[in-house]
Amino acid sequence: MNSEEKIRLQNFAIDIREKIIYQMSSLGSGHLGGNLSIAEIVAVLYGSEMKYDPADPKSDERDILICSKGHAGPCLYSALAMKGFFPMERLDTLNRGGTELPSHCDRLHVPGIEMTTGSLGQGFSAACGMALASKLDGNPRTVYCIIGDGESQEGQIWEAVLFAKHQQLDNLILFVDYNKAQLDGLTKDICDMGDYVDKFHAFGWHTAEIDGHDVEAIKTAVDAAKADKTGLPHVIVCNTIKGYGVSFTKPESCHHVNFTPELTEQCMRELEASRPTA
Repeated sequence: MNSEEKIRLQNFAIDIREKIIYQMSSLGSGHLGGNLSIAEIVAVLYGSEMKYDPADPKSDERDILICSKGHAGPCLYSALAMKGFFPMERLDTLNRGGTELPSHCDRLHVPGIEMTTGSLGQGFSAACGMALASKLDGNPRTVYCIIGDGESQEGQIWEAVLFAKHQQLDNLILFVDYNKAQLDGLTKDICDMGDYVDKFHAFGWHTAEIDGHDVEAIKTAVDAAKADKTGLPHVIVCNTIKGYGVSFTKPESCHHVNFTPELTEQCMRELEASRPTA
């Protein structure tokens, strides 16, 4: 990756964060932490890796992304709006009465959303089904899925992990948003999952572990996974920080936050100050 491409993706991630803050501050509150922690993943997918057409969101040639941690919908909405799937002003309506942008991903209302998610664990199972269907249809698409580390405590996740290996879903790439915190505390204190790489390796997956805020590392890991067609599904364990990008957050207490105009202004200043330059 050259420096120009890296800076473009880093700035796209900051743009996504600003749109997340904008949506939630307009509403007055929101699930901030887990949205901010996946901004680089989403930036690389929509900015570099995925095949999609905003004018034809259901094209047979598209790749598929399912955000199984459904409360991170505003992160996807930000990218989708900037890529032209729907008008930017719709971001003003997040989770308001009559909105077409509920706070959790909703495929019936939002162009570009493939699966309604929010009941944790279910999105990953759907991603496995879509990956299998694509293989059976001879469709060369890649199916991507993002789960949270708190979500990984669901037994359904590990049933899907077994299924994906058995079905040899090498067209499936799973991201674990390993931000080490969940709704009411740190994952190690609530239900410690141990070493994700060891776990997935034991289940027969191809594994990688990276800095989930490094766009170059994300792209490199995705490209390696897409190139590997040995019959193994792929997991990229992304070490991230819940609430990354703004200074007022603490990972263990930023799952949902209330916004004031002053806090919003502070966040925007910090994000603008963090932009890389050539």
